Amino acid sequence: MKRYILIILVIGCFIMAFKPSGSTPEPNGNDPFVQKADSVLALMTLEEKIGQLNLPAAGDFTTGQASSSNIAEKIKAGKVGGLFNIKTVKKIRDVQQVAVEESRLGIPLLFGMDVIHGYETIFPIPLGLSCTWDMDLIKKSAQLAAKEASADGINWTFSPMTDISREPRWGRVSEGSGEDPYLGAQIAKAMVEGYQGNDLSLNNTLMACVKHFALYGAPEAGRDYNTVDMSRQRMYNEYFPPYKAAVDAGVGTVMTAFNEVEGIPASANKWLMMDLLRHEWGFDGFVVTDYTAINEMIAHGIGDLKAVSAKALKAGVDMDMVGEGFLTTLKASLEEGIITEAQIDEACRRILIAKFKLGLFEDPYRYCDQERAETEIFNAENRQISREIASQSFVLMKNEGEVLPLKKNGTIALIGPMADNAENMTGTWSVAGRFKESVSLKQGIQNAVGNDVKIVEARGANVVADSLLESRVSVFGKPTYRDHRPEEELIQEAVEAAKEADVIVAAMGESAEMSGESSSLSTIDLPANQRRLLKALAETGKPIVMVLFTGRPLAIQWEKENIPSILNVWFGGSEAGDAIADVLFGEVNPSGKLTMTFPQNTGQIPIYYNHKNTGRPLPEGQWFQKFRSNYLDVPNEPLFPFGYGLSYTEFEYGDLSLSTDQLNGDQTLTASISLTNSGEFDGKEVVQLYVRDLVGSMTRPVKELKGFQKVFLKAGETKEINFELTQEDLKFYNHSLDFVFEPGEFEIMIGTNSSEVSTKKIDWKN
Repeated sequence: MKRYILIILVIGCFIMAFKPSGSTPEPNGNDPFVQKADSVLALMTLEEKIGQLNLPAAGDFTTGQASSSNIAEKIKAGKVGGLFNIKTVKKIRDVQQVAVEESRLGIPLLFGMDVIHGYETIFPIPLGLSCTWDMDLIKKSAQLAAKEASADGINWTFSPMTDISREPRWGRVSEGSGEDPYLGAQIAKAMVEGYQGNDLSLNNTLMACVKHFALYGAPEAGRDYNTVDMSRQRMYNEYFPPYKAAVDAGVGTVMTAFNEVEGIPASANKWLMMDLLRHEWGFDGFVVTDYTAINEMIAHGIGDLKAVSAKALKAGVDMDMVGEGFLTTLKASLEEGIITEAQIDEACRRILIAKFKLGLFEDPYRYCDQERAETEIFNAENRQISREIASQSFVLMKNEGEVLPLKKNGTIALIGPMADNAENMTGTWSVAGRFKESVSLKQGIQNAVGNDVKIVEARGANVVADSLLESRVSVFGKPTYRDHRPEEELIQEAVEAAKEADVIVAAMGESAEMSGESSSLSTIDLPANQRRLLKALAETGKPIVMVLFTGRPLAIQWEKENIPSILNVWFGGSEAGDAIADVLFGEVNPSGKLTMTFPQNTGQIPIYYNHKNTGRPLPEGQWFQKFRSNYLDVPNEPLFPFGYGLSYTEFEYGDLSLSTDQLNGDQTLTASISLTNSGEFDGKEVVQLYVRDLVGSMTRPVKELKGFQKVFLKAGETKEINFELTQEDLKFYNHSLDFVFEPGEFEIMIGTNSSEVSTKKIDWKN
């Protein structure tokens, strides 16, 4: 510990005088974290500074062998700033000890991991979480993820993903919060606050990383990593708000995106990283690339490794994930005058500041408490909360004839490829999850009904008919348990099981890794073999509940028309099976609402509620008119709109009332509506407020979400729901990118989803 103690002593008595290059906002010399970081910088060699900018993957560490591993030599030489995807207190302590006690200056390492929707206790995928519309629950999920991960040695998570997307072919919609910038911003704030808390030095918090900056959710053709191209007005108004909300919430780090922005890859885009992120938004944390993103700029065609590494540093990137372009080229670029040492110092300072904020210099082993690891991870309390959150994320999409909730008697036919697959319940990017200890749908139903219900089972279909395609979607070790019997035999077995039953529960949809990174699809129908199974089951005449597992919106038009009840359960996490059973049998009344529009077919994509009008709009509710903006073969309307979701009870909306129909200046408008639970079940309803700016200096969306409230009502209860709006809520970025309020006429809308609203107009003057 001698070198480590030496640094602490030096920090207390030596403050380096430093002049920044001018390329970034000048560091606050009165900030104690800046002072401490500068005192360490004064002791560092050039090689050690560059080393802090290097973030390799941990590799295959074996407990007790950290000091003799290949990466240990780089750590000892001061050539590593942090590691990612290493877990357990023992392994992390061993590696941290190498950094602290065997390197020249003893600078502690960061330890990061993809803690995306839980650590070992997994919560619903982020798209599912967003469908709760409950910021307290979403924040709670992040708090518990931070508690578990930090108990196992992790201090940094690469989450939240705040990429707005209207492109369901893109697999990573499963990791985001849907299509709406307002809702996405609220969720981003909740996630950052959940991970980081009020004090990053507490050992039960994680430093968060907002990603992917920027615009990653809008790839051409829905193909991952592909080109993104849009106007700056669209960036500011529709795609930037969640990133900015995370920055405003104090997020510690930002991750660059793989895509290009305005023809320049994000990791070399100075306008993004410096002009916008640091100067305009005031971000003072550090920027890390995505996995090998610097190296991948070579394929983009903007230079060799030395050139792209220099461009990344000058653009404002501070840490290079895995690629080691910084480690291997920056010294040469400095010698050639391509970069300056001040630029290296700026990046290094930001990383050191983060380590001070995390309390790592004070105690590099603060996250290495074995007692916490043994008691705070995957415990009964955390799993119960996961179950409760999952049950709030499910979206009841159809319930014709009130098939749901099911009764706990008679015979249930449990059919489908997702009926008994615990490993797939956690969904994509659940890297630390205990897959085999998750609760399958079969187990959840059995837990709920005991011996009161007879369950007959049949697989009925594989996830997809094509075995090669199925192999491509299970590369992360979540098996799909393919049945090699002929399709006809599988379907016939399922039909025979269905004939014995009072009701069919059909567990259909995607497997966990059919969505996620590098899991784009050209068509998003339910797999054809599963649809053939459903058709055969429908012909039995038995009532069917389709339990839909998915990480993206699917085009399920046939299913909507022919299956009486559809419950979308996304991927609910560790306790998915029990949570689904809670909803199926009415212990929990479903209250989830869609945060992405479901199209009628793939050809409608992109389809989203807050679109612009054309000069030849099709009148709402009509189809077809020649020389209007519509299709020959399908209406413009979605299959299920943004904000949609049913309940076991009925909610009746009263008349919309406004506090006035004319306002001046900074007055506040109150919009009110009465909500009555007129059904037989207690339940929750998400009341949604939308606004339309009818005349603007540039075209405006047909409606924009500006508020929502999740309201609990007992059966028969009525409440008045009030929303307040000010000019600030109606501002937007105009053609000059000024954030302005433009006076004029507005429509105020309140309703149960984006398509079913009551509307009134107001005139708002300056």
